[in-house]
Amino acid sequence: MPDTLTDFNARSPDAAEEELLTCCASRTFAAKLAARRPYRDLGELTAAADAAVRELAWDDVLEALAAHPRIGERAAGGGREASWSRQEQSGLADSGAQDGVRQALAEGNKAYEERFGHVYLVCATGLSGAQLLARLRDRLGNDEESERAVVRDELAAITRLRLGKLMKEGT
Repeated sequence: MPDTLTDFNARSPDAAEEELLTCCASRTFAAKLAARRPYRDLGELTAAADAAVRELAWDDVLEALAAHPRIGERAAGGGREASWSRQEQSGLADSGAQDGVRQALAEGNKAYEERFGHVYLVCATGLSGAQLLARLRDRLGNDEESERAVVRDELAAITRLRLGKLMKEGT
C-alpha cells in the first residue's frame, strides 16, 4: 500500500484528479483532494476525503450522484467505476425473491427520484436486496434536509471504500 500511495502522491494534479473521479465523480472533490497531497497513509487520505465530501456544495453532490446507477440496475461499461458499482450491488444477485425485490426497488427508485430529484444513493456493499429496499422505504419518509445529510454520509462511505480499492489496485 505505501508504494501505491507514494505513486498517487507523485502523480500530476490532473492524473491524480482522474483517479479520484473514479471514487467520487465530483470535479470539486477531486481537485480539492488532489491539491491536499501528499498523504502519509490511507487513513489520512480517507479522512481528507470525508471532509471534502461534507464540504461539497449541493450541486457538486448532484454531479457525483449522476455517476451512480440506480440501485438494482447494472452499471454499464467496463471501466473501474462500473466494475466497482457492480461489486457493490452484488447483494442483489444473491437475493431470494429476486424479481419481486427488483420490481419493488424499481418502483421505490422512481418514487425517491420524484420526491428528492436525484438517484437514491446507498452504500450497497454487503447489503441484500431486501435490506436495500428497506433502507429506500425508510428514507422516503425523510424531509429534504435530513435526506441530504444521509446522502452525504452514503457518498462518503462509498468514497472511502473506493479509495481503499484504488490504493490496493495501484494507481
